[in-house]
Amino acid sequence: MVTAAVVCTGLAVLRRYIGGAMCRCPVQLDGKTVLITGANSGIGKETARELARRGARVVMACRDLTRAEQAAEEIRQSTGNGNVVTRHLDLASMYSIRQFAKDFLDSEDRLDILINNAGVMMCPRWLTEDGFETQLAVNHLSHFLLTNLLLPMLKSSAPSRVVNVSSIAHHGGRIDFDDLFFSKKPYSRLEGYRQSKLANVLFTRELSRRLTGSGVSSFCLHPGIIRTELVRHVMDWFPIPPLRALLRLPSLLLMKSPWQGCQTTVYCAVMPGLEERSGLYFSDCAEKEASAEGRDDEVARRLWEESARLVGLKDTC
Repeated sequence: MVTAAVVCTGLAVLRRYIGGAMCRCPVQLDGKTVLITGANSGIGKETARELARRGARVVMACRDLTRAEQAAEEIRQSTGNGNVVTRHLDLASMYSIRQFAKDFLDSEDRLDILINNAGVMMCPRWLTEDGFETQLAVNHLSHFLLTNLLLPMLKSSAPSRVVNVSSIAHHGGRIDFDDLFFSKKPYSRLEGYRQSKLANVLFTRELSRRLTGSGVSSFCLHPGIIRTELVRHVMDWFPIPPLRALLRLPSLLLMKSPWQGCQTTVYCAVMPGLEERSGLYFSDCAEKEASAEGRDDEVARRLWEESARLVGLKDTC
């Protein structure tokens, strides 16, 4: 009995440690508008719930509108905030992004917080309708274009924030300007993911530099290792059902829940005074040092210029 009690106590302590820090900032967002990509599941959904609970108008931008509306209704019911709406956005389509941005600018009167949350992780080598490798396209290029198209409203709503969900996987990443889409070298799911997450960090840094004095600040973050649908492509490596089930067991103990995983996103979105640390990288509701590659201003500038060329954006900040 003593042994069992010790084990249970140890597991509880471990779970608390893995859960990480919580955003305890009490700031309310009444009268503010928040846009979150990929908000129908995982940490995006929990982020939407937390910000709706604070009184914000929450716009959930999702590819699957049926699932998005189900999630939105659940959030309305659980928070008592009826000002939670859904809009269609396919981040694998530059046309969809441009159409979404146009509709948003035409119908909304402000944008206080843009949370670029949606992403894919270690998927097979798929190409988007624009011919881009999917991980770099969805995780970086789509949000690069979306943010730039919405900058006029972000500036007019200042002080405002852009929050980019990156990953600790940006460590070890490299931007291969000679072969961004793995057209020449063999495709690596992990290398592609690392490159896209490093791009999030560099985009945040360069965006902050370009927006100095505008009232718009930008932040990127590692949410932790989360139990979400994002790992579904990793499970593809283990086609035998018993192996998948065996691998899922440790996740119950060793991964954060989606609610725990959204805490740093919420922190970057609402914490007062964070503007002074615009352009930086956060984890567990605290500033952390990005990788050396993620702090390279020359690569950040070059990535910005190449991204603008690829998505056909002539006028940037």
